[in-house]
Formats: sequence, C-alpha cells, structure tokens
Amino acid sequence: MALVVQKYGGTSVGTTDRIAAVAGRLIAARERGDRIVAVVSAMGDVTDELLAKALAISADPPEREMDMLLATGEQVTIALLAMAIHAQGHEAISFTGAQAGIVSDGSHTKARIQEVRADRVMEALDHGLIAIVAGFQALTPEGDITTLGRGGSDTTAVAVAAGLAADVCEIYTDVDGVFTADPRIEPDARMLDTISYEEMLEMAATGARVLQLRSVEFARNHGVVIHVRSSFTDSPGTLVKEADGSMEQAIISGVTHDTSEAKVTIRDVPDRPGVAAEVFGRLAADNVNVDMIIQNVSEEGMTDISFTTPKEDLVRARRAVAEVTEALGARSYSVDESVAKVSLVGAGMKTHPGVAALMFRTLADAGVNLDMISTSSIRISCVIDAAQVKTAVHALHGAFGLAEGRVTAETSPGAPDGGSL
Repeated sequence: MALVVQKYGGTSVGTTDRIAAVAGRLIAARERGDRIVAVVSAMGDVTDELLAKALAISADPPEREMDMLLATGEQVTIALLAMAIHAQGHEAISFTGAQAGIVSDGSHTKARIQEVRADRVMEALDHGLIAIVAGFQALTPEGDITTLGRGGSDTTAVAVAAGLAADVCEIYTDVDGVFTADPRIEPDARMLDTISYEEMLEMAATGARVLQLRSVEFARNHGVVIHVRSSFTDSPGTLVKEADGSMEQAIISGVTHDTSEAKVTIRDVPDRPGVAAEVFGRLAADNVNVDMIIQNVSEEGMTDISFTTPKEDLVRARRAVAEVTEALGARSYSVDESVAKVSLVGAGMKTHPGVAALMFRTLADAGVNLDMISTSSIRISCVIDAAQVKTAVHALHGAFGLAEGRVTAETSPGAPDGGSL
C-alpha cells in the first residue's frame, strides 16, 4: 500500500464536472489500495478574479489582507471535492492549510513553509479517508494566514509529501509533462522523460510554468521525487529527481521564456561604495524580488543600475526606487514593461564551451537584440523585446536540435565532427 500525494491545479478543478472527474481519479487510486492525499488549487481563474476585486478597491492593498482574501479560493475547492467524493460513495475529509499543519514564516503573499505538522492528515489516512488539503496557504506561528505565491500549491504538495514520507508526489496539470520549450509557441517542443532538480530549478526560475520554483527547491532539499502528469490524458509524464548515472546528460535540455518581468533603470547614480547595497537593501525591505542586475561602467563618477523584477512587484518597486533615487541624488528612474527573458538550460553546458556563442549568433541571425545577459553554470538568460519572444524561442529550439532528441556531446549542433560546442 503506497502513500500517494496528488496535486491538481486550477484548470484541473476549473468546473464542477472537472472536480467530479478528479474525485473519480482519487477514488480509483484509493480502490487500488493506496492511501491518498489530494492537494488542490482554487478553481480556474478564481484567484485572478479575487485579485482584480482587491485592486478595484485599492491599488496597493495590505498584504496581510490579500492573504486573507486569496486563501478563500482553495477552501471552496476542497469542500466541493470532498462533496464530490462523498457523492460517488466514498469518504473524504477536507483541510485548510492551517488544519493540515502547514506552518510558514510571516512573509505575506510570498511565505515560505517552515514545518508540516501532518498529524491530522495522517490520522485521516489511518481511518481510510481520502484527505484533501488546500494548496497555496499556510499559517504563521502567531496564527496569521499566509499564501505561498503564484503556483504555491505545488510547494504545498511537495511539503505534504515530505511531511508524510509519501512514496510519490504526483503533480497533475493541464500539460503532459515538462517540455523542451513551451508547446504553445514552439510546435516542435518535445516532452522530457526525466529532468534533474538542478535543471528544473533553472527552468522554473526562467519562465517554465509547470512547477513553482520553491516546490523544486523543497523537493531537492527533502528528496521528494516529483512526477509531473496531465489531468486529461494518460501520458507517462516527466520525473523530476536527483541526477544519477541512468539519466542522459544533455548539453541543453530546454529553452524557456518569461514575459512576467519588467526592467527598472536608475540613471546617474553616484559611483561610490555602498550605493548598490542601499538600492537593493531598500528593495528587499519592501519585499521586492530582483532577478537580473547590470551596473554600467562609471563615467565622470556616475553610473546606471538596471535590474528586472516581477510585474506583480512593480507597485512596491516603483515606491522603493523613487525613494532611493531621491536619497542618492540620482537623476531619474524608468520602468520598461515591454521586455521578456529567454533562457537556455542544460547541465551539459558546464563542460561544453561555445554554448553562449551559438546562442548569441542564433539570436543575431534572427534579428533579436540583447538588452541584458546573465549566466549560471547551467543557464544563459537574455532580456529581449517581448514582441520577439516567439522568434527567439523558435530559433534557439531549432539551433540546438531539441526537437530531434536531447543534445549530447556526441551530437552537438554546429560543432564539427560531433565535437564540443
């Protein structure tokens, strides 16, 4: 008898008919003898609708109250799913994040799970019930409701799986698995059978929406194998796990893109020690996430600092940047929301030089201009015009041969005689 955690996203539970279908899946798994925990998101666009209502009231609503509001979406789903299971002749019990023992820090709207006290969920399983847990939400030690950020139900599922020592954590979504690119804009994108935590972390951080970044971090830190599958097909899906000798080492595993960030530039900042610390310290104090950072070469004692940040953080970012611009005596600041990030991810680029050169040459040939560049040992990211995302993804996917199979050292594109890049 396996203990299985299954997570269903908003599309999977978007209507009452789909909720009934999910109930059938859970019952079928229970009848096979498994002990089942379901973690679910809010139905369809409910979270976006609640967010829109809040913004209609206030352009900058208090984050604590946002958490109180947004957490209600998942409560609707868990209750309806429990009802659907009962209607089909089986027993289930629903739990909010707090009732399931999910404890977080106090960072409202972006809380991080600190502990899972899964006693009540385990007791329900011991009584033969299907346990249903609200994703996306938690409780602080002081008793405040928090939410875990966009896609936070993934993190809930992985945390519950770790807390229960589950045999598997299955993430059911509206796609068949993890692809070499977004199949909505790259028709030749290919599903991966397996991918390492390291690669999945980079893909999630650079725009792949299949899994929330923190869910992959949590899985890696606690050794939880994630199985990404479709709610609507019988596709075998993609396993996300620790890299081992049985996994093919690809130079490039995927091309990702992200249109959810904006670029902020502070112009004519005094070039002296401590300025960058003041800028980014102010942003951190306002809970603003920062991704890519570039500081230009100093001219006459002044420089420009540019960074990217999620558009959802722009209200706080603008406020913080306006304050720090005045405090530093900088000339001005600007915000560009028409940018996007395109990235190459692959563990094999650690040992294969020339990946960056081929990437930049490919984008140049496609007429794509590069605004900012950042790298890690297994990732290269470029900020480009958002209007050119599809062109860039298609060009890179073709140049690195991702449609034909995972690119290995013996079949490196553009390298003579199959040599390294």
